[in-house]
Amino acid sequence: MSSIEWPWQYSFPPFFTIQPHAETRAKQIQAWRSLVLDYHRSVKQSVLDVREAERSPLFNNTAINRQLPRDGILAVLEDLAKTKNAEPLDKSKNRWYVYWHTLEEWGDAVYEWARGAGLLNAVCTLFELTQGDDTSGQEFHGLDSEVMVKALTTLANKNKAELIMFDDNQGVKFF
Repeated sequence: MSSIEWPWQYSFPPFFTIQPHAETRAKQIQAWRSLVLDYHRSVKQSVLDVREAERSPLFNNTAINRQLPRDGILAVLEDLAKTKNAEPLDKSKNRWYVYWHTLEEWGDAVYEWARGAGLLNAVCTLFELTQGDDTSGQEFHGLDSEVMVKALTTLANKNKAELIMFDDNQGVKFF
């Protein structure tokens, strides 16, 4: 896990209060969007629980004794959903998937790797894709398996892959 480089706004107390002025708020939300994606990429974490997020280093800067409140976190997540970088896992919107690449971008990255590795018309398990030695240098290595399935579904929708279910394993055949 690499460490994140916090932007200057992270040490600026008003950053942790959603601003009422529309233009200022838009810039603030954009800065939060970048920070959330950079943070999740850095820690390779795909799921955010809003109930726990207020205490996480991402939304809680103990050095300046400031934290983004729940409604602010939800505003950032809703904005990320508009760019397809987040989606709620439940109707109450307590848990969210956060995608530092959109699902389509993830799918394209996996497909390009498979093509480069000569795996077209071959079957790979999800474990091989997310945990295997052959993918250890790829950004999708270690990706949450549910997110990987969603990314592979984008490939299936483009007829570039087929998801395969067998026993307790899931796999994919690339075309």
